[in-house]
Amino acid sequence: FSDYGKGTLADVSSYIDKAKQAGLKVLIDPKGTDYRIYAQADIITPNLAEFQAVVGASETESSIVEKGRELLAQCQIATLLLTRGEAGMTLIDAAQVHSLPAQAKDVFDVTGAGDTVIAVMALAVALAMPLYEAMYLANLAGGIVVGKLGTATVSLQELIRAMHGDRDSLYGIVSEDELVHLIAAAKAHGERIIMTNGCFDLLHAGHVSYLQQARTLGDRLIVAVNSDASVKQLKGDSRPINGLQERMTVLAALACVDWVVAFSEETPERLYCRLLPDVIVKGGDYLPEQVAGGDCVIKAGGEVKILQFVEGQSTTAMINALINKKTKGDS
Repeated sequence: FSDYGKGTLADVSSYIDKAKQAGLKVLIDPKGTDYRIYAQADIITPNLAEFQAVVGASETESSIVEKGRELLAQCQIATLLLTRGEAGMTLIDAAQVHSLPAQAKDVFDVTGAGDTVIAVMALAVALAMPLYEAMYLANLAGGIVVGKLGTATVSLQELIRAMHGDRDSLYGIVSEDELVHLIAAAKAHGERIIMTNGCFDLLHAGHVSYLQQARTLGDRLIVAVNSDASVKQLKGDSRPINGLQERMTVLAALACVDWVVAFSEETPERLYCRLLPDVIVKGGDYLPEQVAGGDCVIKAGGEVKILQFVEGQSTTAMINALINKKTKGDS
C-alpha cells in the first residue's frame, strides 16, 4: 500500500487485516505521523524526513536504529526500510541492521523514487528473496529513477546493467564491505558463489590449476588473501616475499578469478561466516569439517569442496629451488 494521505487508504487497518488473513505479505509506504494504523504490516518504507516527523530528530546511526526499533515495537510492524537520500538505505528489524550507500551517480528528479523502491521490494519479497538482497535491488532501482526526469520507470534491462556494472567494477580487488554488496547482487542474479583463500605469495602453475578447478564449480570465484601480518604469523618472519597489494593484483589478473579481498586474521573463518558463499574450496588433505568457516556455510545451506593440489608445486619448493640455484652459482 502506498499511502498518499488522500483518503483512499482511510481504512488501511482493515485492508492489512484482510491481507494477513489471506496469508499475504504487507508493505507500506506510509504517510502522516501515526504509524499505529499500519500495525501487523511486514515492512514500512518511510524516507528520512517522514521517519523523523514521527520519532524526532535522529542525528547518529545508533539513534536511528534505536528509534527505529522503538517505532517497530510500538506499532507492531516487523521491518523498517528507511530511505535516506544521499546516505542510502538502512534496513532495521528486531534482530539485524543493514545499510547500503546510495547508488545514484546523478540526481535529476526524486519524484516517484519511493514508489520504485517499494515496488521492487514487493516483487523481491513475493519471490521470497532475503530482505538484504531485496534492499540491494531496490537501492539500485531507486538510483536509476532519480537519474531520470519526471516520474520514471525502471526496466529489467536497466536493472541488470546496473547489477553487472557494480559487479565488474574495481578491477577485481574489493573491500569486504563492497564484497557484501557484490555477492548480494550476484545471488539475486542466480549466480553460484565459490570462495577460497590463501597466502598466494609466489603464484605458480599449481595455484593457477587449483583456482581454475575451483572456478568450474560455480559462476563467481572469490579469493581471500592473507594480509602481510597474517602471512608472517603463519609462515615466519621471512615471508611474505611479495606484499599484499602485489599478491592481490596478480590474482585479480587471472581470468578465472572474479574478486579478490584481503583479511587480517590467521584464518578466514570470520570472513566466510559473514559472506556465506555457496561453496568453500580448500586444497590439500582436509576433511570438510576441518575447514575454517565451513560450519557457518554448511549451516546456511552451502558446502565445502576439497581439491587436490598439483604434486610438487608449492611456494616453499620454489623458494628452496631459488636458494639452491643461488648457492650453486656462488660456489
